[in-house]
Amino acid sequence: MAYARTGTISVDQFIDAPPAEVWRALTDPKLHARWWAPGDIAEHVGHRFHLEMPGFGSIPCEVLESRPHERFAYSFNGDWTLTWRLVPEGRGTRLLLDHSGFDLDDKRGRNACERMGPGWRDGVLPRLAELLPAGG
Repeated sequence: MAYARTGTISVDQFIDAPPAEVWRALTDPKLHARWWAPGDIAEHVGHRFHLEMPGFGSIPCEVLESRPHERFAYSFNGDWTLTWRLVPEGRGTRLLLDHSGFDLDDKRGRNACERMGPGWRDGVLPRLAELLPAGG
């Protein structure tokens, strides 16, 4: 039996805010909509929610892991997993994202992985970092 090669996007972003504030931005729907996508996200394991992604519509998600101020993971569109790790660093937080589950043997999966990496690194996570020092 052959297994597909899977890819992961890993992004490291320092945020000048304590882990509790970063956690709130990851799990509070109003804040979440300001830096990434609107939706009915919540921090409870098993919570099923949708994120409204421009150009792609309503994406189903489910919370897989939730350790407040430390680790938050959810499925995204049935194929991918987003895992957020929050590490205290000085007066701020080192936010580590792993976006996993890309099928690298599939052209569409490979292209998605290549496109989304820069999007996370250069767009989405810097927007989160800019949001929080301003007081949320």
